[in-house]
Amino acid sequence: MASISAPSFRVTTVELYERPVTLRIPFRFGAATVTHAPQAFARVRIRLADGRSSGAEAQGAAAELMIPKWFDKAPQKSNAENVSDLRRALANAAAAYTSESSSRTAFGHAAAHYQSLLATGETLGLNALVANYGPALLDRAILDALCRALGVSFKVAIRGNAPGIDTSLTLDLAGFDLDRFLAGLDSAVRIAARHTVGMLDPIDDAREGVGDGLPETLEQVIAAYGNRYFKLKLGGNPDQDLRRLMSIAVVLDRLPEYAVTLDGNEQFADVATVAELWRKVTAAPSLSRLAASTLYLEQPLPRVLALQTDVSGLAQSKDLLIDESDATLDAFPAARVLGYRGVSSKSCKGIYKSLLNAARCAQWNAAAPGCYFLSAEDLTMQAGLAVQQDLALASLLGLSHVERNGHHYVDGFAGQGAGAAEQQRFFAAHPNLYEMTRGSVRLAIRDGSIALGSLDIPGFASGVEPDWARLEPMHHGVGVHEERMTQ
Repeated sequence: MASISAPSFRVTTVELYERPVTLRIPFRFGAATVTHAPQAFARVRIRLADGRSSGAEAQGAAAELMIPKWFDKAPQKSNAENVSDLRRALANAAAAYTSESSSRTAFGHAAAHYQSLLATGETLGLNALVANYGPALLDRAILDALCRALGVSFKVAIRGNAPGIDTSLTLDLAGFDLDRFLAGLDSAVRIAARHTVGMLDPIDDAREGVGDGLPETLEQVIAAYGNRYFKLKLGGNPDQDLRRLMSIAVVLDRLPEYAVTLDGNEQFADVATVAELWRKVTAAPSLSRLAASTLYLEQPLPRVLALQTDVSGLAQSKDLLIDESDATLDAFPAARVLGYRGVSSKSCKGIYKSLLNAARCAQWNAAAPGCYFLSAEDLTMQAGLAVQQDLALASLLGLSHVERNGHHYVDGFAGQGAGAAEQQRFFAAHPNLYEMTRGSVRLAIRDGSIALGSLDIPGFASGVEPDWARLEPMHHGVGVHEERMTQ
């Protein structure tokens, strides 16, 4: 595919909003349990330098849940403080992007402020994952605006490198033909949904369930959605994890085929403890199918240790992937030296990081075919802009399955407090992606997969925007809903 000229523009306006989201089922990952979290929304306007398109301006939008206790797991910070930090990251990015007087490409804006936003975050006590949350959200909204200005879809824009992505921030890719790599990307019409089994999720018996008619147990999820891919959360205690995996295997082994990933969520004290669990898993006869069906082990070590610990011995038994440790653009090459082979793609960490890490995999696999990989992970993506843009990214990266859990822990658009009119607009624009059941429009998963055809439209994977009038303007201090969030 021919390259699209990457237009330069200014970011003239950034508006930040939010609305509260209530989880229908408490979500436990690692040591944290979440029942409420606000969702952030960004609306941006860009002004093209050459005045192309219908007028010289275009608008774009993006959304992302502000989930506590993932970006920053410091025990001294409350859930409310975690969310306030994410708001600060968004405010920092908005100020930086709109203060830029020069016209730049979409990637040029991201590159121009990458280091300074990290430095600003550090002075405010924000770690790199938190600091990058702000630009990650704005970059998606900006790319949406650019796609609309050009009248092209996300796929066409990326394959033609309309954002102007280069290797200025990833010098290890110098000499790599990035335009050719991007031009070779293509998306599928469907993608398999990998269901997350949280630490509190019932497996086969919900004695004190929610009772809302939606699936609660793992058995019910499989019956309702037909999943064949699963992500199993671990707690870091080998014996307890082993017992829980055995109970899960009883259910999964009834399926004709399945695949799982194991997520340590930084809960293992050291690599020896991780190795102990994997030895016990492979030695247990009742886990023989589950062990053989395990694709990789995700982020078992705390981020303070992960990029300082050689895991190459363990990696000979099972591929290891970084997630929380992937905080900066140089993290994946550093992890590779230590024995990691995979890295997660998450919209909250940045679409350009995902694409550049995919390019790294292509470069490294040229010498070691099949060794390095991306996985598509989820931070409880919600129906609407968030899940649509993340699905479009995962599919374009060529990934065959993606972790999806937002539809399980939140009751579709209704759980977000979206009005009936907004729900119907999204349903009408994306009729195969969503379905209407039990009074809410929600993600449609049929035979274990999600239909993506409606995402290939002008803009970044969305035919409509949220009801902005019903959203609350974001305040960059403590928000109005924090008192409802539990530790």
